[in-house]
This record gives sequence, C-alpha cells and structure tokens, in this order.
Amino acid sequence: MEYRRLGSSEMRVSVIGLGTWQFGGEWGRAFTAAEAAAIMARAQELGINFVDTAECYGDHLSESLVGQALVGRRDAWYVATKFGHRYAGHMQRDLLFSPREVQDQLEASLVALHTGAIDLYQFHSGSDAQFDNDDLWTMLRKQVEAGKIRHLGVSVSSKGDPAHQIQRARDVGATVIQIVYNRLERGPEARSLPACQALDLGVLARVPLASGFLSGKYRLGETFTAPNDLRSGFPPEDIQQKLAEVQRIAESEVPPGVPMAAWALAWCLQHPAVACVIPGCKDVMQLELNAGATNLVDKAHPLAIT
Repeated sequence: MEYRRLGSSEMRVSVIGLGTWQFGGEWGRAFTAAEAAAIMARAQELGINFVDTAECYGDHLSESLVGQALVGRRDAWYVATKFGHRYAGHMQRDLLFSPREVQDQLEASLVALHTGAIDLYQFHSGSDAQFDNDDLWTMLRKQVEAGKIRHLGVSVSSKGDPAHQIQRARDVGATVIQIVYNRLERGPEARSLPACQALDLGVLARVPLASGFLSGKYRLGETFTAPNDLRSGFPPEDIQQKLAEVQRIAESEVPPGVPMAAWALAWCLQHPAVACVIPGCKDVMQLELNAGATNLVDKAHPLAIT
C-alpha cells in the first residue's frame, strides 16, 4: 500500500480508503455488524488506514457499524465522518447546519463511532449560506481545541460553489477537501484541484468509480431498476451516454488484463492533488480488487489536463 500526506495535516493516509455509504443500507442491501467488521479487518490487513462515513448513512447506522469494527483497533485508523444532514428515510435528508444542531450531531457521532475524537470532521455538501456561518466554524474550532475533533474538512458539492468553499477552507480552519472526481467527471481539473494544490489542501476523491459505471460490470443497454439503486433515478439517456463512454474507455485506455475498477481508481491517483480515493465495497472480494489499484498507479493512463 502507498501512503500520502493529506494536505497540511500530519495524517499519512493510504491512497485507497474505505467509503461506507453502503453500510447505511441505501445501496441495495443491509449489512450486519459481522460483515462490516470482516471488511474493515481485511482492509487493515491490506494496509488501508482511512475510513470515511457520515451521520446520515442511515441514522448513524454506518457510523455504528464502523465504530463496532474499530473496537480494539482504533489506533490503526484515521476516521472521517461528516455533519449537516440527518437521515429522514431512504435517500431523504433533513439539513441541519446550525451550531447547536451540529454540536449535537458531533456528540452522537462520537458515541456511534466508539471514539473520543474524530480525525476528520467534514462540512457535508451544504450551500454557501450554510458554509458562511462564522458561528458554526467558531463552535467547531472550539471542539478541535477540546480534543473531540483533530482536523476539519469540507465535502463540496453542487449545492454550493466549490471554488468559494475551497478558497475559504483555510479561513474557517479546514485542511481537507472531499470532491467528486473520476474518469467520467473531470470538471475539478479546471479549478478545484489546482486551487487545492495552491492552498495545500488534502484531496479525497469520492465516487471514484462513477457510481459503479467504471466498475467494468455494465454494458451499453443496461438499465437500473432496483428500488434501492441510486442509478435508477438517473435520466435514461444519461445512463446510456455514460455506458457508451465507459465502453470507449475500456477499449482505448484500459490495458489488457487490467480490471477496469482498479484502473479507474489508479487513474484518479495519477493527479498530484489527490491523496486518497474512497470507493465503497459490498464485500471483501470487492475490497481486495480496490486495494490492488495501488499497484497500478504508475501504470494508469496519464492525465491529459487541458
């Protein structure tokens, strides 16, 4: 496993992290505590030391499964979670960004994660108005001083202006940016990733497999209809355009014999701004395939940033 410094923090994280949205039950099935523990134990054996979750992946459900798996091995992991959303049903969230609400979320996350401190606590996909709340960041910095949070981060999305939130990250005390970046979604290359480099902000690339489109499992004409499949809500024409592009990439960019999923993760890691990718996994076998991407980093198709 390869490790990289996460921005200006002292954290040296594995380039392959573990995303855990799936533990919240919104990706097709529920996970037992034993299944989550087996995934995390194997991840540790493979050298993975970074796990990312959120309070709204279920009602602290993902955090709870992660927390149970951390008992007895907390020191082996950097634990990241998020704030600002509350689970309100399948794919439904209440937005809670006031200082009091976030402090309550923090306390609940600490309990669920069975830890006294969160290594990375992230503003989760909020608007610029929610971000630009000085009282919120003052409260969070006090929690850092109290030892309940070690580092602050910002998970940016289209709900706000990524450029604005990245430029202000240092002002509010954040040192890490989480952003959607993958072979199908290269928009961050234009402004966001260069800005992170200039500000020495650590970058976590989320959705690195483009919601599974870059897994190599799907072909042109595929449809997604499962009630718990996020992709079932995508416009059909967008799905087919993505699948056509994936087919072209598979034929022209992925080396023969290399699993597309591993290649896609290594592709993200070719960008010098990216410290870690955080794919999810449904089982140990998928985790092992993801971890294998670390051996492909220098072999992935070179980036052509324009």
